[in-house]
Amino acid sequence: MKIIIADDHALYRDGLRFNLGIMLPKAQILDASSFAQALDLLKLNNDADLVLVNLDMSEANWENGIKTLKEFLPDVRIGVMSASEDSHNIKKALNLGVCCYLPKNIDTKVLNSALGLVLNGATYFPPTLLKQAADNMNLANGKKLTNRQFEVLKYLAQGLSNKQIAYQMGVSEATVKLHINALLRAVGATNRTQAVIKAQKMGVI
Repeated sequence: MKIIIADDHALYRDGLRFNLGIMLPKAQILDASSFAQALDLLKLNNDADLVLVNLDMSEANWENGIKTLKEFLPDVRIGVMSASEDSHNIKKALNLGVCCYLPKNIDTKVLNSALGLVLNGATYFPPTLLKQAADNMNLANGKKLTNRQFEVLKYLAQGLSNKQIAYQMGVSEATVKLHINALLRAVGATNRTQAVIKAQKMGVI
């Protein structure tokens, strides 16, 4: 396994490398201090399994930085780290299709569990941040999305099937269908595509 860490704070970068080294003693862990360096590493290591980037690096707009990495290698999994817990940032990160959002103040045990999920192909977004994002989304009917409905909406926007969503959320397909039905009612849609379009118009995603 090959992982790239991009963070302009050497202390945090070293700590994350140390944690990953314990979890994956055979993994090759490469580090960069900027998006530009991360891209250079990715060009030399296009078999990388995961790229973890700090949103707060000052040398570039992080959205453009992630887009550039994805343009070079569309299938690479990208996770983000940030000192910010702004719900707008997590919305933007979700829209870019990142596999995780790791607050820098996260507890070490939670961090290790989150990284374990991500390294096994799942996603991780802190429930509190998802809830904050959902709470800020006032829908036309006066209701608000629950964090689970918001999570389902994110996956629908990515074009995932019910089976894929069930895998990502760690629930059954029947449970996913219940969440989708509740989501459709919440946004006033009759199908998945319409729900995504309406949510986009409302600024939800």
